[in-house]
Amino acid sequence: MFEQLTQLAQQFGVDAVVKNDAIPNEQNEAVINEASSSIVTGLQKVVAEGNISQLGELFQGNNAQDKANPIVQKLTEQLTGNLGEKFGLNSVAASEVATTLIPKILNALVSKAKDPNDSSFEISDIIGAISGNGTNAGIMDTISKYGGQFGLDQNADGKVDVADAMEALKKNGGGLGDSLGSLFGK
Repeated sequence: MFEQLTQLAQQFGVDAVVKNDAIPNEQNEAVINEASSSIVTGLQKVVAEGNISQLGELFQGNNAQDKANPIVQKLTEQLTGNLGEKFGLNSVAASEVATTLIPKILNALVSKAKDPNDSSFEISDIIGAISGNGTNAGIMDTISKYGGQFGLDQNADGKVDVADAMEALKKNGGGLGDSLGSLFGK
């Protein structure tokens, strides 16, 4: 998933990074890579903090480009800080890059994940990336721990896991957002 995120960051990074005089050309690639890694680590933090419903809303709705979205705000703040800390960008330049890149990348990620004809971002890849590369940590532990209490066990096997998300996908006949929406009762 990191490679696909980096491709999205490169796609949207031309104006925000490459054509930005505040970023030295020799740092362009590193800044774009930082945007990608900030999204993954930021989503991991969202899950670790127990904000599963915010994550579900992000993938269900059409608000991934909304700068008022709590996840967009968190990721933008994280990237702004990282750009200042790692690349010495002043707060204005770092904020401009982050507020341009994060919403665009997240919107593309969500759109691709919701599109049943686009297999570049699969739910299992996204969950694996934000839960520790496929381990049963992070999001899946949280969903499993609390999911049964909220009727998330779609296939009635006594646990809540990726199979439940896939079952919701089949039931809804829709994309990732529909599946997460079904799982989270939205």
